[in-house]
Amino acid sequence: MDTDNRNAPEDKPVQRSKSFSFKTPREVCSSCEKTVYPMERLVANNLIFHSACFCCKHCNTKLSLGTFAALSGDFYCKPHFQQLFKSKGNYDEGFGRKQHKELWTSKEGENITKTA
Repeated sequence: MDTDNRNAPEDKPVQRSKSFSFKTPREVCSSCEKTVYPMERLVANNLIFHSACFCCKHCNTKLSLGTFAALSGDFYCKPHFQQLFKSKGNYDEGFGRKQHKELWTSKEGENITKTA
């Protein structure tokens, strides 16, 4: 009788470890909305960018973590951030938004008409 079991089929299939996986959550660039891979990943204000997509809104110059200023989700190079702020003397008008004080005057006007 031959007692060699080397060629006999086994009852259990071989199980491989599933604890190690290369699958990571897919990260998307906030600017171009394409996949960002780890080597080109840059995080600013909790937003993920390609290093090439992280640019000034005003002049489109490539920014780095040390050369940007952010306001309301927009990123600017420091020279343009200062220039836009100085042009009107406040953050709202310089960056193309309604002045915040206009919101106050419209609310005051509503209160006057309600009480009259």
